[in-house]
Amino acid sequence: MAEAGPQAPPPPGTPSRHEKSLGLLTTKFVSLLQEAKDGVLDLKLAADTLAVRQKRRIYDITNVLEGIGLIEKKSKNSIQWKGVGPGCNTREIADKLIELKAEIEELQQREQELDKHKVWVQQSIRNVTEDVQNSCLAYVTHEDICRCFAGDTLLAIRAPSGTSLEVPIPEGLNGQKKYQIHLKSVSGPIEVLLVNKEAWSSPPVAVPVP
Repeated sequence: MAEAGPQAPPPPGTPSRHEKSLGLLTTKFVSLLQEAKDGVLDLKLAADTLAVRQKRRIYDITNVLEGIGLIEKKSKNSIQWKGVGPGCNTREIADKLIELKAEIEELQQREQELDKHKVWVQQSIRNVTEDVQNSCLAYVTHEDICRCFAGDTLLAIRAPSGTSLEVPIPEGLNGQKKYQIHLKSVSGPIEVLLVNKEAWSSPPVAVPVP
């Protein structure tokens, strides 16, 4: 009968049985910690729950987690998971995730419905604008504009492409706001047309901007 030869050493980098056991224990410990209320865990309770005979192994795990900033000590025998805030344990996150997924599905359905209505509106606009009978009426008059914005001061800006327009936040004075418009062009002159409130009194006035 041939004698069994010596066992071959494990390949380099292969974890030992102790390392595998410690890694599995660490995974279970972190899961237990994340599920704890407010992320706070009693180490004695953890040792009993995980059936760890050598409590030193629990302390080895906590020392590593504390060293990399994942936990902090709350007292001599309790720690807190810093990666999870109060009221944010793993189960609550899972429930919140389900809620958010349902909300996303609802929003996607609403978006599809809005896209459908958008297509209908765009087609209706094309039907109106491309109709030969409507093309001769595709304009608004000075009176139309004044009638729609009765009581407002109307300005029409005629400026070259690339003109910048800035409207600062209005300043209040005696309960009234003072509005300003800043225009700047580097490629040509700018004209501002004052669209009169009384359309029948006089034509619009073109005012060059210095």
